[in-house]
Amino acid sequence: MTTIRQRRVGKGTEAAEDQPSEETNVKPDGKIPPDPPGGKLWNILSITVGGIVAISLGLLTSVYVATLHENDLWFSNIKEVEREISFRTECGLYYSYYKQMIQAASIQQGLHGLVYDNKTESVRTINILERMNVYQEVFLSILYRILPIQQYLEPVYFYIYTLFGLQAVYVIALYVTSWLLSGTWLSGLLAACWYITNRVDTTRVEFTIPLRENWALPFFAVQIAAITYLLRTHLQPAQERLTLMAVFMATFLFSLTWQFNQFMMLIQALALFTLDCLDMLPTAKVTWLYIIQISGLLLVCVLQFFNSMILGSLLISFNVSVLIARTIQKNLKKGGLLNRLGKLILHVLLVLCLTLLINKLIKKILNLESDEHIFKFLKAKFGFGATRDFDANLYLCEEAFGLLPLNTFSRLSSTLLFYIYGFVLFLLTVAAVIVAFRNLSGSNQVQLKEKMEEYTVTLKPDAAYSLVHTVLFGCLALSTMRMKYLWTSHMCVFASFGLCSTEVWKLILKCLHLYTSQRTQVLKYSVPIITLLYISFKFWPGIMDELSELREFYDPDTVELMNWIKSNTPNTAVFAGSMQLLAGVKLCTGRTLTNHPHYEDKNLRERTKQIYQIYAKRSPSDVHGILRSFGTDYVILEDSICYERRHSRGCRLRDLLDVANGHIMDGLGENEPDLKPSLYPRFCEEIKKNLPSYTAYFTRVFQNKTFHVYKLAKHK
Repeated sequence: MTTIRQRRVGKGTEAAEDQPSEETNVKPDGKIPPDPPGGKLWNILSITVGGIVAISLGLLTSVYVATLHENDLWFSNIKEVEREISFRTECGLYYSYYKQMIQAASIQQGLHGLVYDNKTESVRTINILERMNVYQEVFLSILYRILPIQQYLEPVYFYIYTLFGLQAVYVIALYVTSWLLSGTWLSGLLAACWYITNRVDTTRVEFTIPLRENWALPFFAVQIAAITYLLRTHLQPAQERLTLMAVFMATFLFSLTWQFNQFMMLIQALALFTLDCLDMLPTAKVTWLYIIQISGLLLVCVLQFFNSMILGSLLISFNVSVLIARTIQKNLKKGGLLNRLGKLILHVLLVLCLTLLINKLIKKILNLESDEHIFKFLKAKFGFGATRDFDANLYLCEEAFGLLPLNTFSRLSSTLLFYIYGFVLFLLTVAAVIVAFRNLSGSNQVQLKEKMEEYTVTLKPDAAYSLVHTVLFGCLALSTMRMKYLWTSHMCVFASFGLCSTEVWKLILKCLHLYTSQRTQVLKYSVPIITLLYISFKFWPGIMDELSELREFYDPDTVELMNWIKSNTPNTAVFAGSMQLLAGVKLCTGRTLTNHPHYEDKNLRERTKQIYQIYAKRSPSDVHGILRSFGTDYVILEDSICYERRHSRGCRLRDLLDVANGHIMDGLGENEPDLKPSLYPRFCEEIKKNLPSYTAYFTRVFQNKTFHVYKLAKHK
């Protein structure tokens, strides 16, 4: 097991608001009068200061997470094999392709090795660029080869520094989004500070560096910032075109770097669809965003050699359905309240039916089953019937795919983030309901609008999008803990925007009958500054203590295993074992694998279930036959899986296998009535007794406290 042990070592406030409200100072003809010379100079100064603060905070965040990573592992001092083992599970698999490209004789040979790969899955040749999102590793490896930095910087540091550098992009994008929403860079400063002080819940980059989300989320944040700017009113045509280009590039890079991009953008498309139906966003801009999502995903599909999982995604089916439904129902936004509600219900039903029809048709034509495990998991997770499906249960039993733990909210509340977020969310939700009702009622009379504005705040398109975005991604995070990082980072943006928003304070003061323009401005700046001071005084000492705590990587059993494999097995040897361990075997030794953690392929899922029979109750001849069918030369058994205690009964890997095989589970507890006792003992336990029935097929060649390696007999 990998552990971290204690290291043994020898002994200002903002000047002014730079962005005036979009609704003010607009002439009757719709044109914005030019700012006076003094105001323009002040705006330039404020934007310059805000930009410098944004870049500084981004760079500080990069240095912060890089320092934490170094302090936690003593990365600069440990051996190369230990560095590689620290890239756990799928992280190691992705990094192995970067290493493979670096070590290739030429770039062309490296690319050929990825396109025609026969070491990731034994007895199969697969296209890595089609199956996995590893173009970032390819790009980085090529960049490292052509830049004159080899003698100054090791490949692994070039890789991890790039990821830590992307954290700077991430923080700057969050800062800019909050700034655009509120009109003051003080809001961006508060968002960045919340992101850093809530690091445990906003990022995990320092200990899962190569994870796909650490590549993708910075680009997703850039995309949200660009959409926020796009939804502002009074944009010039040139500004709009440049912003659309920025949205497209960010969408494309986000899609290219994460296999789950389609599901995240589907939620984004649902947010756009909801707001468009309620007439809270400009339809033309929403249409462009639908088209950008489709075109970005299709471009990625081409680069991934027409990956069928992308073509069969719900996002493409949904966006196409919306565009078709809109052409069918042209008068959707005309009529009274009841008339429009009726049209909306029909519109939603039409879009839903078209989406399911188009998606089913595409999947039938392409014979697509790569993502079926996700829908099985969702069906079981939300209570639509129990399942014995091994893949679905494998996800259901992982904590990362469970509900968001309640202690998350206590951590977020300690920085005041959750309290302020909840308050702003409530206020803007009320405002959104009022605005939506007014839009659906078709109330265009000037007098009624003026009367409404005396008591409520009009919700700007960018704020409306941010509201629905945070609600939908909040629901995703509550249902699946692993996805909380999409929500908590935007929570920082949303809460800071609300605290620095003129409209929010104006609404609060009007409800209390205390509104004056001066009070609004005082509260808009004083409350965020007080919040920043509170965060600084409370959390600065803790951050300093965290940065001074020194540990080191310590996993001698895995290091011993990897060194033995490199020294005592041929380069062509094929290894079977758990997905997580085999990713490290490929990275550290370059040996061929039978299975691996990238689970988005039906054949691989079926293969993994078969390989995992080493932890089930099967006969030695059955297990040997299964392993040899995949060309296995060596099998690695892990005590931590065979005698697992991390999960409760029913969620241990051996329990999942027993249920899938129709066998009664071990230990005290209930079993389903149709499960039967197995005719054989558990393979991973019985093989260690060296009985003749086992030694005829398997010979133990290595063991330590954690791992047991057996060589398979070649005979049938």
